[in-house]
Amino acid sequence: MEKTTVPHGFSETPPPPYYAVIFTSRLSHNDAGYEAMGTMLAELAEHQSGYLGMETTRGADRLGVTVSYWRDEASILAWKGEMKHLLAQKAGIERWYEHYELRVAKVERAYSGPQGRAIGGSKEGIY
Repeated sequence: MEKTTVPHGFSETPPPPYYAVIFTSRLSHNDAGYEAMGTMLAELAEHQSGYLGMETTRGADRLGVTVSYWRDEASILAWKGEMKHLLAQKAGIERWYEHYELRVAKVERAYSGPQGRAIGGSKEGIY
């Protein structure tokens, strides 16, 4: 089977199942130190057991979405309790975020495109 190259900004994840942590946030205007902390946390996460990758974006309206991918729930819980991550969470709550939502989901199916999935008649269902 031919190996595909994942475009820059996308995570190369294994075949499902695996988990996604979806963090949606709107930054406050008091964001001093936020970018540096984000860079440090991204580098730290790469060395965590069970980490599979991350995709992130933030718009001019200060709304951002970061999705991190994990092998299993135990890996997510270990990351949640990592000391530097806990310090970042505290700073986020106290000053960086106007609002945030965090969701954890199990990935059951995954497709790449545009050539990775035929529309209509898919043997894998409607999703």
